[in-house]
Amino acid sequence: TPFDSNNKVDHGALKALVEHLIGKGVNGFYACGSTGECFLMTEEERMATAKTIIDTVNGCVPVAVQVGNIATDSAVRLAKQAAADGADYISSVPPFYFQFSLDEIARYYARISKAVDKPLIIYNIPAFSGVSLNTKNMRTITDNCDVWGLKYTAYDLFELEKIRRAFPELNIYYGHDELFLNSLPIGTSGAIGSTFNVMSDRYQEIKKAYDAGKMEEAGKMQSEVNKAIEAMISCGVMPSIKYILSKQGIPCGNCREPFSAVTEEQKTLLDVYFQ
Repeated sequence: TPFDSNNKVDHGALKALVEHLIGKGVNGFYACGSTGECFLMTEEERMATAKTIIDTVNGCVPVAVQVGNIATDSAVRLAKQAAADGADYISSVPPFYFQFSLDEIARYYARISKAVDKPLIIYNIPAFSGVSLNTKNMRTITDNCDVWGLKYTAYDLFELEKIRRAFPELNIYYGHDELFLNSLPIGTSGAIGSTFNVMSDRYQEIKKAYDAGKMEEAGKMQSEVNKAIEAMISCGVMPSIKYILSKQGIPCGNCREPFSAVTEEQKTLLDVYFQ
């Protein structure tokens, strides 16, 4: 989410970013997720940000809006507004921080699902949420509401493969960019990633090579991508993305505090991978 010099959402820059990514050939948008700094924004800002993305996309590719929050009522409000504004999918992280029971998490998702007539994508990101969705506990959620898809951001590919077998009808999107190629043989439907904002074309080339059976070529490209990701991780992924996008002609400002801006030394490191 681009912010201006006054730390307000820059809707002009956001529109430019969406148009830029459409031009790069992305085939969908995941709005107000972790990379969008959703939990550093008010409900009103999240609603307005999602609407700008939906309006700019104008139906040319699907848009999923992430509405997760600790409070169920907040998530429901965000979901209803996103649906009214034309979102194609509603997604949510599980409610976090208070270590809710599985039944409470399932009830949270059921409330969202019943509030809107849109396909629901649940979001497994245990490193951030503290909640691990897996083969053993996901059935409690899917038995209580209509789950269309899963965004899976965890390194356990064995567990992902078990989920694929246990839920063959589920649309699964992988979320760790550095293992993008490794996730494809499991039968994922696609991927949703932070660094797609700055190098989506490289991932599309990896996918083309994989589809053509050129595994050695695909592996080399993934390795090159991972060098750039390693540099971004060392500098802070979110601030790095905003710096790189600004270099690419999309002024995104800085991340909101407590994030730090990239330093001049970090910019030099990132410049090696992003000219």
